[in-house]
Amino acid sequence: TKRIGRFVQEVNAVVLATKELHPDVGSVIELGGQDAKIIMFQDSVGPDGKLRKNANPSMNDKCASGTGATIDKCMIKVGLAPELVRDIRFDASKIHHVAAKCGVFAETDIVNLVKSAVPAPEILCSLADAIVLQNLSVLTRGSTLKPKVMLLGGPNTYLSFLRECWELRIPETWRDRGFRYHEEAPISELIFTPDGSQYYAAFGAVVYGLSEPSEVRYAGLEQLVRYVTEGRKERLGEQAGPPLVANADETRAFVDAYRIPKFQAPPLAAGTTVRAVIGVDGGSTSSKAVLVDEAGAVIAKAYQLSKGNPIDDTKELLVKLREHVRDQGAELEVLGFGATGYAADVLEQTVLADANVVETVAHAASAMAYFGDIDVVCDIGGQDIKVLFLKQGDIAGFRLSNSCSAGNGMLLQAMADQFGLPVTAYAETAFAAELAPKFSYGCAVFLDTDRVNFQKEGFSREELLAGLAQVLPKNVWQYVAQIPRLAALGKKYVLQGGTQYNLAAVKAQVDYIKERVPDAEVLVHPHCGEAGAIGAAFEALRVVKRRGRSSFVGLDAAIGLEVTTKTDESTTCHFCPNECKRTFVDTKR
Repeated sequence: TKRIGRFVQEVNAVVLATKELHPDVGSVIELGGQDAKIIMFQDSVGPDGKLRKNANPSMNDKCASGTGATIDKCMIKVGLAPELVRDIRFDASKIHHVAAKCGVFAETDIVNLVKSAVPAPEILCSLADAIVLQNLSVLTRGSTLKPKVMLLGGPNTYLSFLRECWELRIPETWRDRGFRYHEEAPISELIFTPDGSQYYAAFGAVVYGLSEPSEVRYAGLEQLVRYVTEGRKERLGEQAGPPLVANADETRAFVDAYRIPKFQAPPLAAGTTVRAVIGVDGGSTSSKAVLVDEAGAVIAKAYQLSKGNPIDDTKELLVKLREHVRDQGAELEVLGFGATGYAADVLEQTVLADANVVETVAHAASAMAYFGDIDVVCDIGGQDIKVLFLKQGDIAGFRLSNSCSAGNGMLLQAMADQFGLPVTAYAETAFAAELAPKFSYGCAVFLDTDRVNFQKEGFSREELLAGLAQVLPKNVWQYVAQIPRLAALGKKYVLQGGTQYNLAAVKAQVDYIKERVPDAEVLVHPHCGEAGAIGAAFEALRVVKRRGRSSFVGLDAAIGLEVTTKTDESTTCHFCPNECKRTFVDTKR
């Protein structure tokens, strides 16, 4: 029987390619999508007297921080297109602290920098610096890289600022350790990125294949086609669970019961003055604003993807609310202003918000206003998860995903993006799956690793989306909330946050809760994406009525704010060894 090929481990493939093409290379650094490799070569003389090039490899085996996947996610956070990212040059004079030991922690730091109005190039340079220093301190295992150092992999190939960071930091480690190297030599002779650097593992596989015995032959695509069309489902069924929905009838019934009707703003009479409060939720990935009248009814909503500056984001939201009223020939009288979310502290200082509401309080108030006496509020946002436990209208406890963002909305959106799908098509696609792979709940990085492995095994796009939706409630209740017995919390659950617009996520949560609490009532907030903003508006309305006046600077003044930012040596913080360069945001009315 002829064999049709053999597997060669990627580190071995890179070693083979390096020996074949660059026998004078002393070290290799390869960053891939989910792994990082550092290979150091050492010459030795074998028993036969011949010179041998021995490879000492090191690879990230427990975490994918500092890899292409982390960089991709952070690029989404800063809102820069790939073609713009490629033109960024490394600037070591404006580095901010970014945690590199965990991809999730890095994303959280990136979000905070974005919300602090730090320019996108500075954020990505800071990320590159964190990645490079982390790999140089951890993956080298205490050893010192030897020139020539070759940079491989997609991130090193396409990101100039990352390559330039390696070129700066590697010689620094040599000098710090007293390692002798040719300091007069051009940096390109010491550290270089060869042509086709993203293909070296593939080339190494070819080198390996050429050494195979003659009985190994390529057998063509027939077996692969037969596996995909005939045997895939039978084989994969052993390691997969049931789909999100059993059939089209179940899909229709669920969608009819849980679809959130599209918001229809009530008409405004021309020539009238609309008296309302404004609520703003400056979230991690987007900002939301609502107009709420004196009776507590939502009369307008506005949505804005975060562009990096929370004040500018808020100004755009306020313009949308004002234009909504003016387009109908009415005028807007703002009675008060409430804020919650990441941007609340900034807005309290700049526009003199009447209420700076903690997110848990804002979401609880919003849920109770619509559903009365409830037991649990589960809010899933873009970057975090909040689970609130209520007793007789008071918050009795809560859980926050303050250490990991696994199971959040960005996880689902990133998965949709990887398949070229708008997130609005996620549910329809996932409902079409006939089975679903069983993802491991927990770390978002490990979930993405599962996704890659499942793809290799042959699971379809529909099945992967369904499986990821099914793991979301496990992340919420087992990983974040760590609730061993759901029934002890009560029977009335409210789902909030923009993620609940995704009916695949809602279906997975409803099934999870009702499996453990059969008589549970699971409700979805009618304004789930704006629930926090509505809660902030309610609090602002309460404060203004009690105080008899508003501290808000006024709608036109808020929209006309002049914003300037400053990040230089004078803004450096000296309270800890990190020496972070802070961004000072100044406003002028």
